Amino acid sequence: MKELFSKYNIDQSVAQALEKEKITTPTMVQSKVIPEALNNKDLIVQSETGSGKTFAYLIPLFKKIDLGKREMQGIILAPTHELAIQVQRQIEILSTGSDIKMNSALILGNVNIQRQIEKLREKPQLIVGSPGRILELIKKKKINPQTIKTIVIDEVDRLMDINNYQMIKDIVKTTQKDRQLLVFSASVTKDTEIKAKELMNDPVFIKASESNSVPETIEHYYFQVELREKIETLRKVIRIVNPEKAIVFIGEREEADVCASKLGYHKLVAEAIHGQNDKMERKRIMENFKKGKTQILVASDLAARGLDIQGVTHIFNLNIPRVSQNYLHRAGRTGRKGEKGICISIVTEKEKEYIKLYEKELKIKVQPKGMFKGKITDIKERND
Repeated sequence: MKELFSKYNIDQSVAQALEKEKITTPTMVQSKVIPEALNNKDLIVQSETGSGKTFAYLIPLFKKIDLGKREMQGIILAPTHELAIQVQRQIEILSTGSDIKMNSALILGNVNIQRQIEKLREKPQLIVGSPGRILELIKKKKINPQTIKTIVIDEVDRLMDINNYQMIKDIVKTTQKDRQLLVFSASVTKDTEIKAKELMNDPVFIKASESNSVPETIEHYYFQVELREKIETLRKVIRIVNPEKAIVFIGEREEADVCASKLGYHKLVAEAIHGQNDKMERKRIMENFKKGKTQILVASDLAARGLDIQGVTHIFNLNIPRVSQNYLHRAGRTGRKGEKGICISIVTEKEKEYIKLYEKELKIKVQPKGMFKGKITDIKERND
């Protein structure tokens, strides 16, 4: 990383802060993004999960933001509270470990707005948060968009969907036309690219890998069952594999609560995380999971993205993604930094078609499995 900093004139104390985190070599996305971002280019960046996207945009921000000015200069938009909190922690790592003492504010929905307004009176240079609350504070004239030089949209495929695009557009339109816009995701669809370009100035498209690939360190299995047997199958598989730390992806909030409750009834330590958790509850749940006090984290679709937790050994899919890139996002929560991981899908006969889709588009093999006398068994796949 020192070589990178000397080449692009990055503050050496930032390099030292990264070294303390055992980050010594730039990832592919960092080496491609940093020079273009420092050149003030608008960027559309596609890079696989776990590739270092957050530092790819934070390192240039730490170079570009003028600490001598007590004004808001950068906004980072994230689709979930978890991702926003993780970005804020990465900012704190660079700030506390270096000479660049960035004043940043975490601005989230479903949190006391008055406290956030008090924080904004301190004129943070960098704001991280959810689009809805940030737009609300812009309308209340508590955030001055005219001083914003850079906007980062993390997980842009989520934030450019039908539910969020208008908010993103409204935020961007309040800023100066010459501001920089950087958008990042593990997958960038054509629709997302078209929408992003409407807001950008001659953007550069960066693809940090040859394809959307799942790390080779991850093994992929599936169990075919009846719909009503899914949670019971999950319970049995968890008992057999005894994962050190596992995330179960499921659909809605109610389903997540029911699943966690049923696992808990059978003496498995499981908690559900979803959009209805308040800030303190979410924090407690995430801390318990990170520290290993909770073995199973059951996540609704709303909370699924942005979960960046070290040491996750198993991923379970109870609701099956209809798009292979979403499977990629989920599977990428395990097998990180060269560690081994296992992704297990529990599917109905009808849902098996999506397994075939993943295999074709992601170029992976998802092995059919069964259970017999308390053990996972291989089964021969039928070619119907």
